[in-house]
Amino acid sequence: MSDLAFGGTMIGVLLALIALRLPIGVAMLLCGGLGYATLNGWMPLLNYLKTAPYWRFSTYDLSVVPLFLLMSQFATRAGLSRDLFEAARIWAGGLRGGSAMAAIGACAGFGSVCGSSLATAATMGQVALPELRRQRYDGGLATATLAAGGTLGILIPPSVALVLYAILVEANVATLFQAALIPGVLAALGYVLVIALLARLRPELGPAGDPTSWVEKLRALRRVSAVGVIFIIVIGGIYAGIFTPTEGAAVGACATGLLALMHGELGWTAFKDSLLGMAETTAMIFLILLGADLFNAFLALTQLPFVAAEVIGGSGWSPFMVLAAILLIYLVLGCVMDSLSMILLTVPVFWPIMAGLDFGMSPDETKVWFGILALMVVEVGLITPPVGMNVYVINALARDIPMGATFRGVWPFLLSDLGRVILLAALPGITLWLPGLWGS
Repeated sequence: MSDLAFGGTMIGVLLALIALRLPIGVAMLLCGGLGYATLNGWMPLLNYLKTAPYWRFSTYDLSVVPLFLLMSQFATRAGLSRDLFEAARIWAGGLRGGSAMAAIGACAGFGSVCGSSLATAATMGQVALPELRRQRYDGGLATATLAAGGTLGILIPPSVALVLYAILVEANVATLFQAALIPGVLAALGYVLVIALLARLRPELGPAGDPTSWVEKLRALRRVSAVGVIFIIVIGGIYAGIFTPTEGAAVGACATGLLALMHGELGWTAFKDSLLGMAETTAMIFLILLGADLFNAFLALTQLPFVAAEVIGGSGWSPFMVLAAILLIYLVLGCVMDSLSMILLTVPVFWPIMAGLDFGMSPDETKVWFGILALMVVEVGLITPPVGMNVYVINALARDIPMGATFRGVWPFLLSDLGRVILLAALPGITLWLPGLWGS
């Protein structure tokens, strides 16, 4: 068997192990280690494992990951998800489908201090589902709304997935955060528009809630003002160059922890649990990162990524046809893999292909634009049948609602996502406008 065929075979074995629910980091370590040893010998593999993990994990930029995760833990402890949903419900609840729109707004707000899709979906599901049930929302619409809203956690900055992408392609984290802001806002607005249309066409799906006074609205806005202040300090400080992303994450974690303490939700036990939760998630991410490094080192030995780049470069396909094919692969992988695993596994393969194509932009602009597009399609995969991971997270909280009803409810949101991806692929200037404005 040739090295190229062996590389393709091991990719198939990796996907099979993932489909069998073996932890993704372990699957990549096993396949990468076996493949590396087969092609290069066991001693070179041991030498690689002796040096590569230290080189990877001593990277300063990676310190931002546990800090953003700690910020997420403190935000959950502080009850920010509950306050955000309640404030959004008071402002929009009187509209048809208003509480579902409020859930989307709360997911966007929580994503701005969380950075994780699955965490956003799980946290907001616990907060919003009881209220949607009380108002007799259609079960499919309620669960689909929360599954789709959860995807905003990895798109609206800060985003752990964007940090890892930046490290892999040697991009500027602050620039990627700037580029993600407008697509994230467009995603939230698109979901709100979907709910508004569904509620107008079929009012029984999303009834209007009780009207509220301006006094209640202003009081609710004051309760969540701290979230806006933290977002402005962290993201605004990074954008303005006042501090690095790592320093911004540290400031955000401290501010969110202080907020949780002021709310009386951060006792000693809760503080220890937050640190433990941060450590567990960081360990999981770093295991996936190590597995992806080893598997990509094996693929480099097979020359598969380089041959693929040469074949595609000489295929006569237009750059946008190649981009469409790559995004389609991301969509398929999103049905069986989580977002971080997809980014870590595929970017070292796909980015060299993209870097060799001419989209009429500079390499740095292409790097930023492709990263945002890839992240959006990864986000779409989280709610795509048959194995959208966000759908399973939400359905675990609402076991009385059939999985099929949730997946049927997701389709309008998927159409919104598809339109947004096409728009941003066709008009890169939308993504690149804010980084260009900030850098000018």
